[in-house]
Amino acid sequence: MENDSLKKIISHCKAFGFVFQSSEIYDGLSAVYDYGPLGSELKNNLKSYWWKAMVHLEQNIVGLDSAIFMDPKTWEASGHVDAFNDPLIDNKDSKKRYRADVLVEEYLLKIESKINKEISKGKKRFGDSFDENEFKSTNPRVLKYSKKHQEISNRLGEMLSSNDLKGLAELINELEINDPVSGTSNWTDVKQFNLMFSTEVGSNTENTKKLYLRPETAQGIFVNFLNVINSTRSKIPFGIAQIGKAFRNEIIARQFIFRMREFEQMEMQFFVQPGTELEWYDKWKEQRLKWHKSLGLGNDLYRFHDHKNLAHYANAACDIEFKFPMGFKELEGIHSRTDFDLIKHQEKSKKKILYFDQKSGESYVPYVVETSIGLDRLFLSVLATSYKEEALADGSNRTFLKIPFEIAPVKCAVLPLNAKDGLPEKAKDIFDIIRFKFNCQLDIKDSIGKRYRRQDAIGTPLCVTVDYDSLKDNSVTVRNRDDMSQERISIDNIISFIDDRTSIINLLKNFS
Repeated sequence: MENDSLKKIISHCKAFGFVFQSSEIYDGLSAVYDYGPLGSELKNNLKSYWWKAMVHLEQNIVGLDSAIFMDPKTWEASGHVDAFNDPLIDNKDSKKRYRADVLVEEYLLKIESKINKEISKGKKRFGDSFDENEFKSTNPRVLKYSKKHQEISNRLGEMLSSNDLKGLAELINELEINDPVSGTSNWTDVKQFNLMFSTEVGSNTENTKKLYLRPETAQGIFVNFLNVINSTRSKIPFGIAQIGKAFRNEIIARQFIFRMREFEQMEMQFFVQPGTELEWYDKWKEQRLKWHKSLGLGNDLYRFHDHKNLAHYANAACDIEFKFPMGFKELEGIHSRTDFDLIKHQEKSKKKILYFDQKSGESYVPYVVETSIGLDRLFLSVLATSYKEEALADGSNRTFLKIPFEIAPVKCAVLPLNAKDGLPEKAKDIFDIIRFKFNCQLDIKDSIGKRYRRQDAIGTPLCVTVDYDSLKDNSVTVRNRDDMSQERISIDNIISFIDDRTSIINLLKNFS
């Protein structure tokens, strides 16, 4: 069912201009996607909401747009050249390549599915008296599955943190994990695979220099720490935010735009006094979850996943996970990165990267709390929850995208009741008034019912219908996408009417 749901979303995205396979006329480039006319609008609206909430509403956060190309020493200092790897395993029969840890994680998801199945049975059996927490703590099957899940999860974490590739291969064989293509367990040994894309810059062979496409945007912030401090007079605690492309040569990239080789990140690095980082870490956990919930996709679709096995640079880390069609997956990471990055760049560059605290008279290397969200994953979370299929009272069906009004690609559509008797001309006059304020469409062709369905399918919140009364009393009917209710308003009030219901300020006010 989950795969069917994702397939429907992928098909809808292509049919209505949200997302296309890159280079599709050449049979497509694997794990690379293009955002179409409506997809680029939705993506820009999500970026705008994040930027306004993160930079404009916060008095101590500034923005940055660093270059994709950086001196290769940057990636040596950060550890990416030597240690930015994923464990790779091949199946000898299918010749397919997989991330070894993902194979185990997918096995864990199957156990979670069994647990959820038992819970569903319990709900049906006990009805309104069902206590889920008590059921999970007492049901023998759930306890058995939960114990197995915990044991495997702990072992996986220990193997990844200790780089135990042999142990990881043994775990895959022990769990009898088969290749989904060949159905066999004829696996190779597990090897490390570096995810960095490399290229060269230079006008001739004598002065070429090896560069990397950045695998994250964070390092562009760290190497600009002093520039930002000196040019903005920012004082700790403060943050630097950035939106930008990153590139990773993923071993296996699938599940549509969830895992891609070219993707976009929205990151903020928050610089704090050493010793206060865990307090700020907790604050940003709370703040970021609040931001996600402000979109109104459903509070029960989010959960925290605290990391037990931390990266070498962190002293605390968690993910905000979202319930995608393929289960709970990482949407945003929040990490207390200590002073690792600035110290490493200070050592590699031989330049002091210090903050002078005027109150104490002391200089120190700040600690960093990071929030990092995958924009493409955020986009998918919106599309996945917004896609609706509804049976209507008249026996017909409609497919619509229940995208939050404030981030919808098209805010309104102007529809003349028919294409004659001066109605298209009146609709064009109204469209010309609206288009300076909102992204809107003028749709004349086909029956009014078909045009409503067309706008529903792309998530347009409001449809402005121009009828014969509009020619007499200068009023129009506005149809709400979600409940299909209609309201008659004066054309003189149309700008404020639409703005009240679709302005991103609504989200910002609720969030702040």
